[in-house]
Amino acid sequence: MSKKHVSTDQLISTILKGIDEVKGENIQLIDLREIDNTVCDYFVVASGTSNTHVSAISGSIQKIVGKEAQEKPFHVEGESQANWILLDYIHVVVHVFQKPVRELYDIEGLWGDAKITKIS
Repeated sequence: MSKKHVSTDQLISTILKGIDEVKGENIQLIDLREIDNTVCDYFVVASGTSNTHVSAISGSIQKIVGKEAQEKPFHVEGESQANWILLDYIHVVVHVFQKPVRELYDIEGLWGDAKITKIS
């Protein structure tokens, strides 16, 4: 049985479904393809209201992406504290923050030259 490869667009839409499933907040898609020397093509950024909520969002993304896109994150960071969990899907990196931590790191501000789309 060969592993089917999903497009980046399909992966993003499956990630967004995972976030939506557990009511992740303030979701933004940051397109980095026009920026030089980036580690990936897109960031998906979302907020949770507590470490439990941040963990739930991360778990939901991993479950839905695993089931529907047969993709596992290449790397995961921050699950033990759940202030900021990073899921690396190579072309797409997902950042799930607690609100104060998101404000502190201001990923959107750091990548201000990128095209940023707010997902409602």
